[in-house]
Amino acid sequence: MLAACGEDDPKKITTVDNPETVAVAFFDALYNEKNVEKAASVCNPKLARLILHYRSSEAVARHLFNMSYDKVEIKPDGAGVKIREQFKGSANITIYFDGYYQENRIKEVKRLAIIQRDGKWYIDKILKDPF
Repeated sequence: MLAACGEDDPKKITTVDNPETVAVAFFDALYNEKNVEKAASVCNPKLARLILHYRSSEAVARHLFNMSYDKVEIKPDGAGVKIREQFKGSANITIYFDGYYQENRIKEVKRLAIIQRDGKWYIDKILKDPF
């Protein structure tokens, strides 16, 4: 048995002290790393079960987000607009996507409701499209 102290678990998102970081890491695990388990590691139990039910990142992307990418850049809203509305342990995060699917450029926006438990942030809900 090999174990190392202080090393990050490649199957989990370990930086969960900031809601924007959690949201970007979630979508990066799903779209760029193609790792459903890693994406589910920062979700509430109900959403994690739903994500793991689909088994593949492509199925999650298609059925939950209606977005498919071969390669995508993921950024939180940072254009001088209010990045999050944070109130006592909850935040609504807007994420921008800019990427390609089958040589077509696709830009998209998604919003997530994120909650805080024990000092860590977890994705609670996928909010309706803002536009």
